[in-house]
Amino acid sequence: MPHAKYDRLIAQCAALAPVPTAVVHPCDAASLAGALQAVGPEARLRRIAGEEGLDISHCRLIDAPHSHASADTGVALVRTSEAAALMKGSLHTDELMAAVVHRETGIRTARRISHVFIMDVPTYPKLLFITDAAVNITPTLDDKVDIVANAIELAQALGVAVPKVAILSAIETVSAKIPSTIDAAALCKMADRGQIKGAVLDGPLAFDNAISKEAAAMKGIVSPVAGDADILLVPDLEAGNMLAKELTFLANADAAGIVLGARVPIVLTSRADSVRARLASAAVAAIYAHARQIIAAQGRPAE
Repeated sequence: MPHAKYDRLIAQCAALAPVPTAVVHPCDAASLAGALQAVGPEARLRRIAGEEGLDISHCRLIDAPHSHASADTGVALVRTSEAAALMKGSLHTDELMAAVVHRETGIRTARRISHVFIMDVPTYPKLLFITDAAVNITPTLDDKVDIVANAIELAQALGVAVPKVAILSAIETVSAKIPSTIDAAALCKMADRGQIKGAVLDGPLAFDNAISKEAAAMKGIVSPVAGDADILLVPDLEAGNMLAKELTFLANADAAGIVLGARVPIVLTSRADSVRARLASAAVAAIYAHARQIIAAQGRPAE
């Protein structure tokens, strides 16, 4: 059933307490409509709300003169624990992320920041996580360790107890000519040695073998991951971005997105996002934020 996986995610939030979210510079109707705690030029926000018939009387508006100041203010709200999540408004992603990663005033952790698409693909039986398709351009092996760890934690928060991670490349065999296959082999060995926990990893796998049991069987691939992947770890941003957009525009998939590795989850919306995708992104951020609160309450380490 189309959109059923996203509908379940959104419904899951009904039982959760609201997560204070700073919507940074929502200076268009689409982003302002989802604002809970809005940071931006107050007069402009009120004008847009009036033009679009939006009731923002229940929202806290924090005046900031321009988009850079909005980003800095949103991050400051996280540092003072007034916001437990951030959502990108109509400013550029680079502006928001520059404030997030600032050495002195940002909200980085010891773990590398990365992006995860949570895809609802009508032809796939479960949610499909694709990482990283928006932040890390050419990740190193060390970067990929953090990228996959972020995705594993997210999948677990959304109810996948032991995610299956397919490490993608163009081929299924290790070749010195294709660096992504070397990275895949190293990541799998790291998982064997306990350096990556909480998931089953396999790779290198081509995309067809990762999501199709028939394709894997035809190539004689015996793997607990092949044909049943939860997480697709892509070689680089270009591959991941094209894959996510191909699924969206050719397979009618919905694509929610979230940035992890900072102190709080960050929702990166796009003007091309559907209303359902925006809602699903917010739902994922809320579920993840609550999962991290539970970990903190139990005294378990969280990066």
